Amino acid sequence: MVLEVGPGRGFLTGFLAERARLVHAVELDPDVLSILRSAALGNVVIHEGDALDFDYAALDPAPNKLVANLPYNIASPLILKFLEEVEDISVLRFMVQLEVARRMVAGPGGKDYGIYAALVQLMTDVRVEHKVSPNVFDPPPRVWSAVVRMVRRETVLRSGEYEGVKRLVLAAFRSRRKRLVNNLPESVRGEAPGVLISLGHGPDARAEELAPEDFVSLYRAVSWAF
Repeated sequence: MVLEVGPGRGFLTGFLAERARLVHAVELDPDVLSILRSAALGNVVIHEGDALDFDYAALDPAPNKLVANLPYNIASPLILKFLEEVEDISVLRFMVQLEVARRMVAGPGGKDYGIYAALVQLMTDVRVEHKVSPNVFDPPPRVWSAVVRMVRRETVLRSGEYEGVKRLVLAAFRSRRKRLVNNLPESVRGEAPGVLISLGHGPDARAEELAPEDFVSLYRAVSWAF
C-alpha cells in the first residue's frame, strides 16, 4: 500500500495505481479534487485534508510506503511527521528542493548538518538518488530538486527514548557557535565533557561534530535532565 501526498492532477497517481495494490492520495486543493476523483481508479482512495494536520495513522489499510512529489514549502516538517508518527511507513521516496535534500543527508562537520539531519538519520538510512534540473518542469522553478530515498532503520534508540533525545538535540544546536556543553542545562555541564571525551570528542566540541548516535549516548548519560 502506498501513500501519496499532494497528488495534484494525478499524473504520478496513475503510475502508482498500476504498480500498487492500493494508493491513498491526500490532497487539499479543491480545484483539483474533482479532477482526481473523476479520474481515480478503483484502487485509489482520495482523501481531502491538510497534509500537515492529516491523521495518517488512521488510514486503513495502513500504507507501508510513501511516494510523492512533496509540496516544497512543507516538505521538511511533513517528512519528520511521517517518521515520528506513522511507524508503518518503512520506505519513503519523494522529491524535494535540493537544498532541503542536502540538509537531510548531511554528515557531521558540514555546514548543512544540524537538528534535521541528526533526527532523520536516527530513524532512517537516507540518500539522494539523483538531482532534478529545473528545465524538466513547465514552468521551470528557480531551484534544483532532488529525489530522496529513506528506509526506516533498526534504530539505535530504545523504547521511549526518542522524545528525550530530540529535546537534547534541540538544546545542543541552540547556538551553533557555542560549545555544546554550554547549550545544555547547567545541571549537566559538569558531567557532559567527560561523556564527550569517551565518545572521541574534545570537551569543547560543538554540536555539529557529533554523529546522531553520539547524541543517543550523551542522552543516556544525562537523561534525567531531559
